[in-house]
Amino acid sequence: MKHFVLIITFLGSFTLYAQGCSDAGFCSVDNTFTDEITKTKNQLDFGAIIGTGEEDISYFSPYVTYTRNFSEAFSVSAKLTYSNADGDLGSNGQLGDVFVVGNYKFKSEKASMWSTLLGLKIPLTNSDTKINGAAVPLAYQSSLGTYDLIAGVGLNYKKWFFNTALQLPLVNNNENTYFNELSSSNAFASTNLFERKADVLFRTTYTITTNKKFTFKPNLLFIYHLGEDTYENLAGNRTSIDGSEGLTINGNLITSYAISNRKSLELSIASPFTIREERPDGLTRSFTAGLIYKYAF
Repeated sequence: MKHFVLIITFLGSFTLYAQGCSDAGFCSVDNTFTDEITKTKNQLDFGAIIGTGEEDISYFSPYVTYTRNFSEAFSVSAKLTYSNADGDLGSNGQLGDVFVVGNYKFKSEKASMWSTLLGLKIPLTNSDTKINGAAVPLAYQSSLGTYDLIAGVGLNYKKWFFNTALQLPLVNNNENTYFNELSSSNAFASTNLFERKADVLFRTTYTITTNKKFTFKPNLLFIYHLGEDTYENLAGNRTSIDGSEGLTINGNLITSYAISNRKSLELSIASPFTIREERPDGLTRSFTAGLIYKYAF
């Protein structure tokens, strides 16, 4: 019973207007640390996330992930994302990014285990999609148009899991042309030829197992944006976006149900506590909920 009280208290503490995660996928990089599929060679995840963002934009973001275990220590995952955004400026649905991530787990005879990951995010759009011929902000785009390096380290200790990761833009292919001054809405920051800074992440997770079927994982996620993003203004000068550097704190609850030894369903509910002053990347979410079907073979 105390487990359910903890979960209800955790959910009830969420605030509902804030910054979401970094790029779709970055907040779930720890999945490659914790998925226990070493008894099989392969796993397929079919997932979908719904969310609400700035100016009541609604999001539907399905994705698929394939993981291959080459040994008990080493695995590689490939993830394909899609996003549909619908709001006052119209609707846009497109493929987003491809994530390729390798994970290595170090052998340990103790209660703790270290692991590392290294990966790449590959954009499938240049973030320049228009709606009815008009440029739209990044909140309506399915990708930020950057090739990113993702690197991290994790520690499992008994029922606790801690991980930290870096998402570093390597190549910027963002060709967005949105200007706040020329738009019918002034709710979004100008992002013409947007350039974004890196993010660092720290997550702490606690695992609660009630029986052989249900597992609960409440966790806190800290994301720090390492500098102010920039755009090219109407005069052609690169301009910093004040307030775009800073900390985001997200709360998340993951509930997993084991259908069988090789099949499971996972529900994730998240919302932020703390926000950056400006979020020009369009990743603001007041609330997200995700459902994943996992099949190992």
